[in-house]
Amino acid sequence: MSPTAPSRVPQGERSQAMRQRLLDATVECLVERGWSGTSTVLVSERAGVSRGAQLHHFPTKNHLVLAAVEHLWESRGAAYRAALAELPAGPDRIRRIMHVLGEHFSSDLYVAALELWVAARSDESLHTAVVRLEHKIGGGAHRLTVEALGVDESVPGVRELVQATLDLVRGLGLANTLTDDSARRRRVLDRWAITLGRALEELR
Repeated sequence: MSPTAPSRVPQGERSQAMRQRLLDATVECLVERGWSGTSTVLVSERAGVSRGAQLHHFPTKNHLVLAAVEHLWESRGAAYRAALAELPAGPDRIRRIMHVLGEHFSSDLYVAALELWVAARSDESLHTAVVRLEHKIGGGAHRLTVEALGVDESVPGVRELVQATLDLVRGLGLANTLTDDSARRRRVLDRWAITLGRALEELR
């Protein structure tokens, strides 16, 4: 009786797995080495993918990094949505939301995106694509935060409070890229949760 031949992985699945490795390796390089230290050669080596295969999927560094950040947002965005959905109702809910936001904006997604934003400031070929991606990521975070807080943005002042909250956690995330700022971040978010709760209550 002849041994059964091992089943072959379909080409589409192999291609998708290769693409996934490239995107994951790109994020790792951005977080560890920054924009200037990330190259397509380094990414392909880390992903264990040939240069030819890498160029087939992503012909330039810009294509690769944009796809990696968008991919990371899709996966982290799902986790962010799930974490917010699991928060219990009650007087402590806003404080918990603030800390979920704080973790989200100090994650590898934010670090990788920040490297991309800075590079786009002086690169016209990158700028338009990054602005479009920022609208998608920023808009998604805004909608999720509105849903989590259970507020009505048609009420004057509510949208500005939500945006101020997101601007705050972005700034805290930026500070965290230089040193571990987690202790100060917790204190600031706890205080902002009280302020935000009172402000939203006044607008109801």
